[in-house]
Amino acid sequence: MDPRLEILNQFYGQDIEETRLERSRHGQLEYLTTMRYIHRYLPSQAKILEVGAGTGRYSVALAKEGNDVTAIELIRQNYDRLVQNSAGLFNLQAIQGDALDLSAFADDTFDITLLFGPMYHLYSPQEQHRALDEVIRVTKPGGTLLVAFLSVHAILYANYLQGNLLAGLEENFTADYRVRHFPEQLFTGFDPAEFEALFAEKPVRYLTTVSADSVLEIANGREDFSMSDEDFAAFVSYHFATCEKRELLGAASHLLYICQKQEKKN
Repeated sequence: MDPRLEILNQFYGQDIEETRLERSRHGQLEYLTTMRYIHRYLPSQAKILEVGAGTGRYSVALAKEGNDVTAIELIRQNYDRLVQNSAGLFNLQAIQGDALDLSAFADDTFDITLLFGPMYHLYSPQEQHRALDEVIRVTKPGGTLLVAFLSVHAILYANYLQGNLLAGLEENFTADYRVRHFPEQLFTGFDPAEFEALFAEKPVRYLTTVSADSVLEIANGREDFSMSDEDFAAFVSYHFATCEKRELLGAASHLLYICQKQEKKN
């Protein structure tokens, strides 16, 4: 088995994805923010592709709104749950497949393409560019792409500050603090500017980079952390007003790079 697939099957086989966007405040904020930006760029009755659909939280919701949705998921357990969750939605097609190979789809097919999850687990520049080139290829000229990625800085803050800092620095950075990517990380993070640079030579127009969950994953790691519904609503309002601020991006665990595929020149 492909080592990448073996690692992912072992991790996601724990059935942790189904409630990820519900069971914590940072998951709830990530969902609300992501849907807000999908709807900002979503045309009416859109043809949508979601690559890395997990168990279908976004795809199912978008299909219920009346859109034509194709949802691709690599991990078998997630895919099986995606099929269950989308039962009866005849405008949602679930496919088990890999972000590295979208050859089943013609060029210029989808109004909006969501690449949610695969960039967390693609470690070589070759694989990273292959996944990006594929989603760009299948998106219509003028269509929008939303690509999720992780902040390497938030990975360090959330997982390594307490008693494990040296290991975290060694795992995520070189001696001169360049970002490292290798399969044994499981989740690989990027500096936001580093991730944006992946698109430098691609036929897209940059729109924005968005913090999807702010610092809430870091806060959720504290045993004494809690947030009432009233406080959460207030934080959501604050977050929506500030989530594109460059100075706050690196502290967010989950981010969105948003761009538009360029129209073809005659």
